[in-house]
Amino acid sequence: MVHAHELNADRDERKKILLLTTHLVHTLMDDRSVQLQAVSDEARAMYNGGRAGLTFWSPNVNIFRDPRWGRGQETPGEDPAVSARYAAAYVRGLQQPYGSDGHHHNRLKLAACCKHFTAYDLDCWGGTDRFHFNAVVGAQDLEDTFNVPFRACVADGRAASVMCSYNQVNGVPTCADEAFLRGTIRGKWGLEGYIVSDCDSVDVFFRDQHYTRTTEDAVAATLRAGLDLDCGPFLALYTESAVARRKVSDADVDAALLNTVTVQMRLGMFDGDPASGPFGHLGPADVCTREHQDLALDAARQSVVLLKNQRGKHRNDVLPLHPAAHRVVAIVGPHADATVAMIGNYAGKPCRYTTPLQGVAGYVARAVHQAGCTDVACQGKNQPIAAAVDAARQADATVVVAGLDQKVEAEGLDRTSLLLPGRQAELISAVAKASKGPVILVLMSGGPIDIAFAQNDPRIDGILWVGYPGQAGGQAIADVIFGHHNPGGKLPVTWYPQDYLQKVPMTNMAMRANQARGYPGRTYRFYTGPTIHPFGHGLSYTQFTHTLAHAPAQLTVRLSGGHAATTASTSSLLNATRMRPARTVRVAHARCEGLTVPVHVDVRNVGDRDGAHAVLVYHAAPSSSTAAPGADAPARQLVAFEKVHVPAGGVARVEMGIDVCDRLSVADRNGVWRIPVGEHRLMIGELTHSVTLGVEQLGV
Repeated sequence: MVHAHELNADRDERKKILLLTTHLVHTLMDDRSVQLQAVSDEARAMYNGGRAGLTFWSPNVNIFRDPRWGRGQETPGEDPAVSARYAAAYVRGLQQPYGSDGHHHNRLKLAACCKHFTAYDLDCWGGTDRFHFNAVVGAQDLEDTFNVPFRACVADGRAASVMCSYNQVNGVPTCADEAFLRGTIRGKWGLEGYIVSDCDSVDVFFRDQHYTRTTEDAVAATLRAGLDLDCGPFLALYTESAVARRKVSDADVDAALLNTVTVQMRLGMFDGDPASGPFGHLGPADVCTREHQDLALDAARQSVVLLKNQRGKHRNDVLPLHPAAHRVVAIVGPHADATVAMIGNYAGKPCRYTTPLQGVAGYVARAVHQAGCTDVACQGKNQPIAAAVDAARQADATVVVAGLDQKVEAEGLDRTSLLLPGRQAELISAVAKASKGPVILVLMSGGPIDIAFAQNDPRIDGILWVGYPGQAGGQAIADVIFGHHNPGGKLPVTWYPQDYLQKVPMTNMAMRANQARGYPGRTYRFYTGPTIHPFGHGLSYTQFTHTLAHAPAQLTVRLSGGHAATTASTSSLLNATRMRPARTVRVAHARCEGLTVPVHVDVRNVGDRDGAHAVLVYHAAPSSSTAAPGADAPARQLVAFEKVHVPAGGVARVEMGIDVCDRLSVADRNGVWRIPVGEHRLMIGELTHSVTLGVEQLGV
């Protein structure tokens, strides 16, 4: 999502219009990017009406590394594989390339921008802000975590631009890092477009970080590093002086100009009247269409994650509720009548809002509303908790809509706690104690919340997490509660207990655990401690089972000419227990083309409701006692996922191919990708399947 300065500025292409506002990531959606195609239609319609440009500085694909990050709500979540697939799909859906130059589609409907490169996930915490933060990151974490979605954005999505970030990485501002910009983004990944600064980033590294002595030195540092476009006035003010003092050459300026103008040409900005182009027919009638509003509702429904569904008195799950049995429903909580809060940050004006209160009222004879809190902060003695308790006491069922908002988590505002704000927990417990009927807790937030009190309270029958669900959020919530839609969303982040924060400063960028220092590691890939809910958790109103229909037990890795498998050096691959080194094949030395593990899974719906199910395939490398990098490898890593709709009593086959070089390799401490030789485990729900990787010729 676009930076605040970008959204508020009138010049050039700094505006972002996303009218289908919803958090899509929980759905683990496929690459068809239907929502983004609708967004691109509306954006082109706005452009034709003179209300928008054609460059959209989106998506934000930074890894949601720390649960406190205020901008985590903008991202796909904590997993590199999900973030990578999301990034490429988002870019393809937004840009919709067409035409051909013999290699790639060379014309663009819109231009996307992947941001913020790289290791950018701290806004303001503990006295450190993003303008002064130096992210100390090892090569291993850069390669297998932070840079993964950006590589997919450029190499797979063919993004038109990449935005560098405010922070430094290992002492160098990212917007002045030649190894990053020219070396990695343009050189290794092959960016065909421009690199842009986050707004005023060049000014930040000059005035706040004091990285260069003069303004001209700052211009030289960033242009030579490979920056093409400055969001802000710095280059406009000081480049001419830098050229005059021979710190910047005409060739440096020409290169930046070529990269930016080329994207404008691909957008057709020099082709004359937009009305005569391929998208000239789009106009006001294409904004807020019925089809687009239906997509917003569908995305919101798919995004709902069912966290808890307790068994009722008759051995049936409490959810979904039946309107005939629950004619009077109390809907309480600070988000019960939410509007603006539902769209999160960085969104255009919605077509209309459907609040949770309106959604529930559409299903029942009478909906009784009491907020229970004056706002999300819910602080002070004068909160109207008693009125909400009284409403719950008289209703057939109670829906509590609670959570966070942009005053708790936002750009420039990281959280200091994982608990619900103020007296919200008190409200929820009091209502649950008083209610004569089922109690359903609905949580709105971008980040995870420690809700152990509610999870462990037998009087709270069901819990839904809906993220910030967008304009149709209230309808989606009601559709799930009353069974019109069977939830199938999965959590894109780990939900940690509150005490996790005491062990993990936001400024510590390490992903991997360090037991000697009491550092527990980050995300499900490296953290193995207690959770409120794990990554990928999400229930359904039906039940699914998995049967492995086909997967090989062995595969051979063939080596390219002159190379052999190696015994990794102790400096890069030995784990903390000093076990013997691993046999590996460097990915660069393997013949990767066609080296795929085919995995076919039969998904059976053994319940009585149709439902959608996300098949998640996790990978664990060989143990350190045989052939893997031991503690350096993730405990498990998502390597494939597909969502499938299965009717009640039916079976659907899901066929996935797992690229060995891309998915079963492990980055060593130098950032070199290696394929461990030996027994790899694939975990799919209750199934575990072993695949033994051998090599054509074994070296020393």
